[in-house]
Amino acid sequence: MTSVETDVQSCLKTLTDPNTGKDFVTGKSVKKVAVTDGEVHVDIELGYPAVSQFDVIQEHIENALKQVAGVDKVRVHVRQRIIAHVAQQGLKLLPGVKNVIAVASGKGGVGKSTTAVNLALALVAEGAKVGMLDADVYGPSLPTMLGANGLPQSEDGETIEPLEAHGMQVMSIGFMIDVDTPMVWRGPMATQALDQLLRQTKWNDLDYLVVDMPPGTGDIQLTLAQKVPVTGAVIVTTPQDIALIDARKGYKMFEKVGIPVVGIVENMSVHTCSNCGHTERIFGEGGAARMGADYQLPVLGALPLDLHIREQADSGQPTVVSDPESKAATLYKEIARKTAVAIARKAVDFSSKFPNIVVKNS
Repeated sequence: MTSVETDVQSCLKTLTDPNTGKDFVTGKSVKKVAVTDGEVHVDIELGYPAVSQFDVIQEHIENALKQVAGVDKVRVHVRQRIIAHVAQQGLKLLPGVKNVIAVASGKGGVGKSTTAVNLALALVAEGAKVGMLDADVYGPSLPTMLGANGLPQSEDGETIEPLEAHGMQVMSIGFMIDVDTPMVWRGPMATQALDQLLRQTKWNDLDYLVVDMPPGTGDIQLTLAQKVPVTGAVIVTTPQDIALIDARKGYKMFEKVGIPVVGIVENMSVHTCSNCGHTERIFGEGGAARMGADYQLPVLGALPLDLHIREQADSGQPTVVSDPESKAATLYKEIARKTAVAIARKAVDFSSKFPNIVVKNS
């Protein structure tokens, strides 16, 4: 290794990935460094989706390497590669799905589904291949929020083809029933239906499957948490004490079944009057931060109580797709990146690499 190559490697060790907080060498993002006659080529591979960050990272590295003695020209290529990470012990990953993200809340009415939809769409916007499963049998909301409708079809008579909406693969019981039809099912029936939707849907090479969990911590939620191979969970709450009581129960449920919670999203954190600009914390202040401190969980982001977010979700055009440059959309993308980075830190799943051993009588 020449002195220039050594200096380039040393320089890369001083440069921090703004999303992971680690330098590019320690974070194993540097895949190739080549130095030829003063020209440096560097390949950077991110383990999380961040298309919007490529130019920032590229410029950051190029500007630093240009200061290294003996370097005349720098070319940095940034790409991303999402791999499968381990779920809870004893559960294999789903066919066609690398990682499962469960979005949950201890109670209803905190904006969990709106957050889940925008988080999933933010991952799509950052270059990931994403699917969504609506796990709320009794109150399916994805058809409305995504503006998707139609009866899912089966090409092979065994699996169901997911519908497409805003660049995502989507499945919900809401596609199969009339909007006014109540699901008068006991827990075991609902759990079985969800298990079929999850496993019989023909998911196609997903980096992430975002599961919009039902609210609460009852039999259905616990059974799903035990059966679904979840890579990481996100808990949505408002700052209100009543919501936090149930959010804590949600965390404890995931803890019992060995599912890591990657962080908390505080929804309806602050309201800004559209007429006068006055801000008010209607549901209290600092609730998610207190819960995070108690359980050593990061707060992934704080979202506003915003009329436009509600209107956009109701119209089937969620914020991330209808107003991608808005402050709210930027917050959703930051939350999605933090979630993906937390999952990328987990151990790699190698189960798909192992051969199946079959014992036959000969």
